[in-house]
Amino acid sequence: MATSLGALAAAAALALSVPGSAYAAEGVLVINGGEYKDPSGCYSIKWYPSSVTNHTDAIAEVHSGPNCTEQVEELVHPGETYHSETAGSVFIL
Repeated sequence: MATSLGALAAAAALALSVPGSAYAAEGVLVINGGEYKDPSGCYSIKWYPSSVTNHTDAIAEVHSGPNCTEQVEELVHPGETYHSETAGSVFIL
């Protein structure tokens, strides 16, 4: 009986630990006029000067390098716009 209860508890714990669906920010991220609905992940910035407007429920990280590498030069909170001469990419989760 104890073994069965232990196995049942382990199965329940495993079922609860399995991650759900992937998370994406809700709203629109605008990079240089291009709109990304419910964005998630890394977005390239292709020209300068650039602007990032965050109309989502998440914080956008503006990176100085391509592919969301190098340092974060700005955190763009919901409702904010950031202008840059050096940004290379934007990451949002």
